[in-house]
Amino acid sequence: MKTKSIYRFAVIIILAGLTFTACKKSNSSDTTTGTSNTDLQAQSNDQTTVSDATDDVANDVNTSLSATGSATGSSIAPGIRYGVTTDGGGPDTLKVSQTICDATVIADTISNPHTITITYNGSNCGGTRTRTGVVVASIPAGTHWKDAGAVVTVSIQNLKITRLSDKKSVTINGTHTYTNVSGGSLGSLPNLPNGITHTITSSNMSVVFDNGATRMWSVARQRLYKYANGVGTITTTGTHTDGSTTGISEWGTNRFGNSFETVITQPLVLSSGCLLRLISGQVVLNNAQGSTTITFGLDANGAATGCPLAGAYFYFKLVWAGNGGKTYTFILPY
Repeated sequence: MKTKSIYRFAVIIILAGLTFTACKKSNSSDTTTGTSNTDLQAQSNDQTTVSDATDDVANDVNTSLSATGSATGSSIAPGIRYGVTTDGGGPDTLKVSQTICDATVIADTISNPHTITITYNGSNCGGTRTRTGVVVASIPAGTHWKDAGAVVTVSIQNLKITRLSDKKSVTINGTHTYTNVSGGSLGSLPNLPNGITHTITSSNMSVVFDNGATRMWSVARQRLYKYANGVGTITTTGTHTDGSTTGISEWGTNRFGNSFETVITQPLVLSSGCLLRLISGQVVLNNAQGSTTITFGLDANGAATGCPLAGAYFYFKLVWAGNGGKTYTFILPY
């Protein structure tokens, strides 16, 4: 297995993004409770967009840390960091040029804590969305991201994600904590049969939806990185427990003012062998009106499938079961 392939996987993790195109309309009239067909799709879209946005930030931060030797505690990964120039702040204050299509990255390894500032300013590589805003990752001087138990504090500041297909957007603020539970860097994956485990937690994430509603969400996710036989995978699970419910990854209030929790009932798996697309997994969104089950990695008929041909879609199946026995089912592309 070639080391260059490992770094290619390290680069490609920042390109992962799910663009959901739930655009079917509905004549159902349960709009006051957020349980019409259209509202259910909006809630599912919101949850997916926000969790995808936070995962994308984690990818960007992880890749930026890997590109900053004094922060990660290892040599610079070839293929990730290149075209480095000083910005006048000294030999360790670097402007990092990376494969983040819509951002510039500044790494300050003089101050304590060290900081990496990511400023978003445009469209992603696939041309499906734009991002604006700033993310600042802070790590204490002397702490190395590759070490087991290393903690990075990530401040998300007015991060606005706009989907170009319909101009809908969300804006995120808040502080996240990333922990390298297992230790290890992406470059060492071939030598780590158990992979590398990171967690992402937050209790104060503010989300502003395109209808102007501002809601507070919490996050508790675990991401397991593995690399074997030339294929890298990222497996995401929920780590929060509420009573007898385990596997919760997000919880808070949705755009309609209803409390909810998102449970990952089957791990969400992204594979570099399928352009790092989401190839399998299932989540359940619970609120007072019922539960919504979303299953990923399907074909247009709702059956599990392998990686689609280039340009083709995966599909997800959404099934809502209401308290009064009413159900809705959709199969939609992503």
